[in-house]
Amino acid sequence: MNEQRLKAYYQLIESLLNCTDGEEAEILAANQELLDAGFVQTVEEVAQMCSQHGDENTANWLQNLASYLQKALNLDNEVDLQSLSEEEIQTYYQFLMQVLQVTADSSGNSQVVYPLLAKNIDKLDGVLAEILRRWGTNTLGEAKADEAEYLAEIIVKFSNLIAQFPRTYATGTFI
Repeated sequence: MNEQRLKAYYQLIESLLNCTDGEEAEILAANQELLDAGFVQTVEEVAQMCSQHGDENTANWLQNLASYLQKALNLDNEVDLQSLSEEEIQTYYQFLMQVLQVTADSSGNSQVVYPLLAKNIDKLDGVLAEILRRWGTNTLGEAKADEAEYLAEIIVKFSNLIAQFPRTYATGTFI
């Protein structure tokens, strides 16, 4: 996702938060080109930030909006890797191997891993999750016990880092 689109997401969220009751549907209708999985994810991240700052009402409202949009946009579907080219899959796979190596080498240090995530923000999506799931299942199934345990630790560290990764880290924008 590019920086311009992320800014547009934040502006739309701000418009929704500042509008009068009942105007939300009109605002969403006027911004349909922004209503996608990236927007839903951004809404969820802003909700999490609001919650961390003690603004539970706003956090709950945003989480409800994200849930509604996820259903309305039919985003609950499984990721279909068959719709991607082999080159696109290889790009994701190479990034996954790189970020897992950096996670392992740094013992999961966010100051080392986050810059890499920020540079590859466009790959932090369901495709990456599906490739990680498939790679992890195959690799762990074939590995010896001690190697499997080590790999599982790296995957857990990476998963925790990605779960805590603030999308605003990539743009320096904070709401």
